[in-house]
Amino acid sequence: MSTAYIQRARKILCIGRNYVDHIKELGNSAPSQPFFFLKPTSSVLLPGQGPILRPKGTKLHYELELAVVLNKTLKNINPETFGEKEAIDAIEGYALALDLTARNVQDEAKKKGLPWSIAKGFDTFCPLTPLIPKSQIPDPHNAHLKLLVNGEVRQSDSTNLMLFRIPRILSAVSSVMTLEAGDIILTGTPKGVGSIVPGDNIRGELSVDGKVVPDGVLDFPVEEKPGPYEYHET
Repeated sequence: MSTAYIQRARKILCIGRNYVDHIKELGNSAPSQPFFFLKPTSSVLLPGQGPILRPKGTKLHYELELAVVLNKTLKNINPETFGEKEAIDAIEGYALALDLTARNVQDEAKKKGLPWSIAKGFDTFCPLTPLIPKSQIPDPHNAHLKLLVNGEVRQSDSTNLMLFRIPRILSAVSSVMTLEAGDIILTGTPKGVGSIVPGDNIRGELSVDGKVVPDGVLDFPVEEKPGPYEYHET
């Protein structure tokens, strides 16, 4: 079970609105090109490190995603010559990820035109599995994501529904900022996003050809976050 890749990550990037039905369920408009935001590496939560923590007063939403871990530097990639083979060659391995969001914090920030890094950056807001070798996911656009809350299926869709595939994601991001070996990119979430509260248990599974991938499982209880933070309108 290799989790050393986390120590090499300079940044965690998350692709937004990359599944059409998820865009619809949140009432958003579809992007014409990939866009992304950042999560701090301090938000990572690995199996065995404790529970997911919901900050007081927040509406905590889950988003299950396939993550790619890079093995080389990518900068100003030409999208016309960067295809599936080139993208796979640039990937060290994969992980199953949860992009957790304090949704009411994010909604208020959007309404007021404020940054919403806080909504994505709390401690424990980026659970990740150990590194999954590329050999276990021959085609990252043909894997299945399933999320259960207290045993009830909430998300269940294939990565082949991505609006922007991985080569397009890597080329687009590399035109903005240099991607470095070890960087982690979350590729978006399918429909079925919803809330979790303290006392819930959340489980994510990554499958290929109907079989759960070794190390492709996230399983965490949810508890209240200790400390002084409590959501109040900005």
